[in-house]
Amino acid sequence: MRNRLFSFLTILTVLFSFQSCKEEIELSGDFKETAVVYGLLDQSDSIHMIKITRAYIGPGDALTFAQIPDSSYFPSVVGTVTEFISGVPARVFTLTDTLILNKDPNGVFYAPTQKLYYFATNPSTPLLENAEYRLNLDINNGAFSVSGKTKLVKEITENVTSKNQPFRFSLSNGEFTPTLIQSNTGTSYQITTKLTIEFTEWRGTNPTVKSFDWKLGEVETSPSSTVTFSAPGEIFYDLMVSNATNDPTITKRTFNSITTTIVGGSEDLYNYILISEPSTSLAQSKPTFTNLTASNDHPVIGVFSARETLRVFKPFIGSSNFFRCININTTKVLCSGGVTSSLLFCSDNPADNAQTWFCN
Repeated sequence: MRNRLFSFLTILTVLFSFQSCKEEIELSGDFKETAVVYGLLDQSDSIHMIKITRAYIGPGDALTFAQIPDSSYFPSVVGTVTEFISGVPARVFTLTDTLILNKDPNGVFYAPTQKLYYFATNPSTPLLENAEYRLNLDINNGAFSVSGKTKLVKEITENVTSKNQPFRFSLSNGEFTPTLIQSNTGTSYQITTKLTIEFTEWRGTNPTVKSFDWKLGEVETSPSSTVTFSAPGEIFYDLMVSNATNDPTITKRTFNSITTTIVGGSEDLYNYILISEPSTSLAQSKPTFTNLTASNDHPVIGVFSARETLRVFKPFIGSSNFFRCININTTKVLCSGGVTSSLLFCSDNPADNAQTWFCN
């Protein structure tokens, strides 16, 4: 939204440059500040972040303003998130501001520091699945307020939890095979799934742990339905090659774990993402979506919504040697198969101690 505002100002500047030099254009006389709010609640988190900024207009170069953090922040924000159970208010969380250093420095706006607002929950008393959460912001000491509400996404399940159900990327004859990850969507309207693969590179007795994410896709869905993601075996081995360090001093590699991460988004979040996508047609006019409201005729954009994150960690060596994240055929091909044999993988799982590809 802010980028569109700056683009619009640039167009206005070009158009008005063709007018008489005696004419003065006042752009900011009737401007009302626009609140820009983004917040997603997730019961799997203990720190809940909300970004609160403003769109602005004024004399001078908007690109210069974009490099000044104060141009994007309100002088005063007082915020709360209130938990409602069956319509009755329960816990009240007060927002606190903090500075973080993760903003991409290659954009138009100031970086890498940005201000975010947050509240914390104790892991033993997380956000409640059946509650409703209401956001209330007092902007600039009562100049206007912003409010929104959301219910949490819940009841997402998966079929990879079982300790005796390892990932299978190879058959006994060495052919590749996919592992299918099935998920019940719970109350979500959009599901995304990824695998995080971790392994260790050894230089003698010195280990270096490496990991990479394998994104399996994102799909639109409906509540209480089932979706299936495929992790093809051939891609698994190709990714192991592309993420290994090209270093001749490495003496061996060992496999560590696979973490499955499934994230489901609420209906409001789905609608916001859908409406915010760039237009692919000649009709450039698109509707806007927000589930936030502001008082005193102030505009507001953004979303206050929810998602659920489900993570399943599976180690290569579990509580029992036979509870492993990849099965023996997959391990054999990783260590001695044509695609990855040059990577010097060996198995340190005691269950494989009789195999030629067991670590010495």
